[in-house]
Amino acid sequence: MFSRAYRAAITVPPVLWVTIFLVGSYALLFCYSFWTVSSGQTIVHSWTLDNYRELLRVDVYLQTLFRSMGIAARVMIFSLLLGYPLAYYLSFHAGNRKDLLYQLVIIPLWVSYLVRAYAWKTILGSDGVLNTLLQYLHLTKHPLEFLLYSPFAVVLTLTHIYTPFAFLPIYASLEHIPRNLVEASHDLGASPFQTFWRVIFPLSIPGVLAGATFAFVLSLGDFLAPLLLGGPSGIMISNIVVSLFGAAYNWPLGAAISFCMLGLVVGLLFLSERLEKKWSFR
Repeated sequence: MFSRAYRAAITVPPVLWVTIFLVGSYALLFCYSFWTVSSGQTIVHSWTLDNYRELLRVDVYLQTLFRSMGIAARVMIFSLLLGYPLAYYLSFHAGNRKDLLYQLVIIPLWVSYLVRAYAWKTILGSDGVLNTLLQYLHLTKHPLEFLLYSPFAVVLTLTHIYTPFAFLPIYASLEHIPRNLVEASHDLGASPFQTFWRVIFPLSIPGVLAGATFAFVLSLGDFLAPLLLGGPSGIMISNIVVSLFGAAYNWPLGAAISFCMLGLVVGLLFLSERLEKKWSFR
């Protein structure tokens, strides 16, 4: 339908853009991960595996990575526990209120990330809303210190921020389930729980996997919430990368950590895609 010149005109610019600014950036990051920094804070373009050896030799990097994965896993679980029931209710029981409730779920995405993070800092602080309320009700005598600058605060904030990202693919998956299958299950005498467990939930698994992947990957790469609310015990691997590229000026080591995280994320995305194809409804 279109000439070869027209197809090239609309295809070449975005391909070049992605190649230069995405693939090119990844290639540069990969090269940096094999270079070193001299004592004079200059980058030495000599190829070595010392940065990757240091990742395995220094315990703090692996400990922070595992802590980050643990926080991301908890955010993923809580996001699914909040997002799935909400998506199920909107898809099957909301009726005429479906559009309104859907908009209410999406509206938080319009608010700045920093605004939401600072809001939780205001709520969880020693003189914040929650501690003030607890002391006013005489439930506590002193402010609860663990509410802020802890992994708890990071998990809570990230769950609030990324639950909509888990909700959207689950809702889309539930909306695409043929309603005649649900009706057939009821006609064959299945209880509501049996219909959900044997018909609805298996068909919604691709959406669950997509939502879980979104929540885990986005939480794993987050650095603002740990910076604002995490404290020393809530620092994540992305904060170390930011520090290495900033104050420490150790770009090669930061590139090595970043490339390892990139490999981990790509592996998770590949695994998620394979599982989604396996469980997708045809």
